[in-house]
Amino acid sequence: MLALRVEKKSLAIKDVNKPDRRDEALVRVLLSGICNTDLEIARGYAGFKGTIGHEFVGVVEHSTSDALVGRRVVGEINAGCGKCDLCRAGDSRHCPSRTVLGIVGRDGAHAEFLQLPIENLFPVPKNIPDEHAVFTEPLAAACGILDRVSITSSDRVAVIGDGKLGLLCAQVLALTGASLLLVGKHSPKLRIAERRGIETMSPRQAAKRKREFDIVVEASGAAAGFALALNLLRPKGQLVLKSTFHGKTELDAARIVVDEISIVGSRCGRFTPALDLLKKAAIDVDSLISEEYPLSNGVHAMRRAGARGVLKVLLRP
Repeated sequence: MLALRVEKKSLAIKDVNKPDRRDEALVRVLLSGICNTDLEIARGYAGFKGTIGHEFVGVVEHSTSDALVGRRVVGEINAGCGKCDLCRAGDSRHCPSRTVLGIVGRDGAHAEFLQLPIENLFPVPKNIPDEHAVFTEPLAAACGILDRVSITSSDRVAVIGDGKLGLLCAQVLALTGASLLLVGKHSPKLRIAERRGIETMSPRQAAKRKREFDIVVEASGAAAGFALALNLLRPKGQLVLKSTFHGKTELDAARIVVDEISIVGSRCGRFTPALDLLKKAAIDVDSLISEEYPLSNGVHAMRRAGARGVLKVLLRP
């Protein structure tokens, strides 16, 4: 099968063996989505080698559960050991020996086939098209913010970053009724949020609103977003970090201590809330799709995904 792989610090389409573990479901990929984490992995983040990609929708070709065969599914990307306390409690996202689809120790979704344990798979409701279902994983990550911090209609919230993740975070948090601001540099992207009734500003404009916000979500994927987030937070505010990128970020520890800022990491989220939002058409994902390419053009698609102004790029095997 064809797969988009990172090997020896280079990115290439390779012809590799189809996965054949009999204890996991075999999924034929219908559509996969390129995200910023894929771009960062290609630059060296996480030291991963193999098939990249973790956003997908596919059809189960083989499974130990007959009920799943032939079903359209999306998949939780963290596969745990099944034995530790976290796994037994139903949350493998922090299993110390977990593999992560296309990120840690497990070949990913930019391929014709992938494998995951059956407990990682979620059937897709019939009314959700493939082009929407492929957003389940990043939308779940946006929903995951609400598992880490409590947001109510009385809160003042800012999201920094008008990329794919920032736009999803802004839409999800807007549903809480909180006063919401999206900060970004790209007018066409900001207009996507504006059409949903979300206030937007440039970083320069937002910088004038120092110490105004209760909660700031940093989803820019840039170190500069961290500094802006701290400036926007009121004393005893909460900073939610969503970005993962290759490199280090300078930390103004004195500011965090003096203003008693709480820093919260937020990575993956649960799929059920995301599928519910997609089923209700509560989130605009169509506006986030920029381009689609066949998997065989995956290297070019990755270059396009990293280009200025481009949002979601999809790959179709």
